[in-house]
Amino acid sequence: MEITDVRAHHIRIPYDAGVASFRQGASAISALDMVLVEVTTDAGLTGWGDAFAYVCPATTRSAVEEMIAPQARGLKVPDAAGIPAAMEQIQRNLHLFGRYGITMFAISGLDIALWDLAAKIEGVPVHRLLGETKRAKIPAYASLLRIGSPENIAGECRKALALGYGAIKLHETTTPAVFAAREAIGPGIPLMVDMNCPLTAEQAIAFAGACKDAQPMFLEEPVWPPEDFAGLAEVRSKGGLGVAAGENACTEYQFRQMMDAGAVSHAQPSVIKVGGITEFLKVARLADQRGVKIVPHSPYFGPGLLATLHLLATRDDGLVEMFYLRREACLWGGRADVDTTGHVAVPTGPGLGLDPDRGVIERYRVT
Repeated sequence: MEITDVRAHHIRIPYDAGVASFRQGASAISALDMVLVEVTTDAGLTGWGDAFAYVCPATTRSAVEEMIAPQARGLKVPDAAGIPAAMEQIQRNLHLFGRYGITMFAISGLDIALWDLAAKIEGVPVHRLLGETKRAKIPAYASLLRIGSPENIAGECRKALALGYGAIKLHETTTPAVFAAREAIGPGIPLMVDMNCPLTAEQAIAFAGACKDAQPMFLEEPVWPPEDFAGLAEVRSKGGLGVAAGENACTEYQFRQMMDAGAVSHAQPSVIKVGGITEFLKVARLADQRGVKIVPHSPYFGPGLLATLHLLATRDDGLVEMFYLRREACLWGGRADVDTTGHVAVPTGPGLGLDPDRGVIERYRVT
């Protein structure tokens, strides 16, 4: 079986986040931009992947079309054992364009689609190819967007708990925000604080000390730049709290540097950025060897979410991150949403378990 084509579909689904806002630098994000990667074969089977996009969907789409598609057309579809070698060769072929950022986002999309195809050929869900199935449902945490007001933060935390979520993550950078959340959710609920790289190591150590009584599970990316692993290690050793990072890291190689530095208690590979399922598995094995917990970065709603669920199905621990917002439409007909117990079911059909609704793709397609 050979790959006949690789297509990138840019779709944009509006959402409502209530009192929260979502920004990437100077850009306000008012809709969920996704680049779906569709891999077709001469046998009629189709695999689906997901390439990280957010505020750069046109760039990611171009990377898929200009770099990935020419590499993949005519490639014999590998089985699960053959995917790592095939993807390493593509990384080697494209290394002149960098092994981080947009290039790896595009590679991630192809990798996920190949795993989808490999499992469909075998007639099993992806998690059956990855190892022993340990969980049929994955506990989710509500990943709140930036709010600012402690009063509103408390209110949104209480709403999330009422919907069944068993853990909360903030995207805030002030101590009143952290304490407002802790007071609202009580002492027994895990609380995480994502800072998005604003501070020096010295400032982050002070912030950790100020927040310590609120008992966050970890501070996520407190230091600029995100690859300052020595700075993160200093925060971890002196701040008295766990430190999480990895959504901005690509490939197992960079995660190895991170862990060698002692930078993190929690590693956060993002399957649509790190290099797909293949690189995620390498990172997870490394983390297990080093005693580092895996808490994936997964605030997205395309095939990357499904891939994350399959990866977590083979692990005893780890939460799935769900953006706390209301989408206008869903690619999966609501079948990959959080239930009333705060869990997301791992799909059980062949491949990723679900194919995206083509009607939704066409309705929200950006041309």
